[in-house]
Amino acid sequence: MSINIEDIVAGHVKDTDSFHFPFCHVQIPQFLVDIGITRFVIIEIAAAIVMAAIFLPLAVKIRGGRPARGRFWNMMEVFLLYMRDDVIVPSIGKKDAAPYIPYLWTLFFFVLFCNLAGMLPWAGSPTGSIMVTGILSICTLVIVTITGIIHHGAVGFWIGMIPPLEGTIGIVLAPFMFVLEIFSFLIKHCSLCIRLMANMFGGHLMVAVFLAFIPMSAWAVYAWIPITSIVIITVVCISFLELFVAFLQAYIFTFLTSVYIGMAIHQH
Repeated sequence: MSINIEDIVAGHVKDTDSFHFPFCHVQIPQFLVDIGITRFVIIEIAAAIVMAAIFLPLAVKIRGGRPARGRFWNMMEVFLLYMRDDVIVPSIGKKDAAPYIPYLWTLFFFVLFCNLAGMLPWAGSPTGSIMVTGILSICTLVIVTITGIIHHGAVGFWIGMIPPLEGTIGIVLAPFMFVLEIFSFLIKHCSLCIRLMANMFGGHLMVAVFLAFIPMSAWAVYAWIPITSIVIITVVCISFLELFVAFLQAYIFTFLTSVYIGMAIHQH
């Protein structure tokens, strides 16, 4: 039996212009012109709608300092308070963190919900695409740069990247240090993009490859039964790991964004 691994991967890992449900294939309409509406775009819009459906009512419930009532609302509040008090504020500083908390909360839950969408067989994880993680990283780069310029000035922010150097050797090394610091600044934000994409894409790719062993072994019953059993157990274990990675990568992306903002404010 000839099995095309690329088709299996495309069904879950790669972005496509259709949804593959268990018993039907749904093509995404493009209306009059092709405006680039893909499966990942729809999942991202769904993630944004889910966020609004959760946090707008939560904001109403806790308005005026009232406590959130109900297990679900308490759980959401725990996430918010943990990210604020143990991640964002320590990374940026209590004095300067307030303006960035809404963005970083939104960033965390958007990445998290996009990651969790990959747990659905018919959906996929938009954060497994470098186009999505690239845009998120560019947003972080823009915010960090604007923050640094606001706090240190258009020139002071870039010059402030150079560590303190004294004497003649400092004058000689300053240009080289400036170039290295610029490269380091850009590479740090590129690593945000690649780290998230690689973790999400790699996990789903592993699941797709393992699942491909099931139809590949269908040529013999005596091989298909044990291989299928082993594959199912392995995929279940990997799926639990992927669930953990979904939360971990959302945390890491938000934590590093907070750190980079803090570094832009408090240079050296």
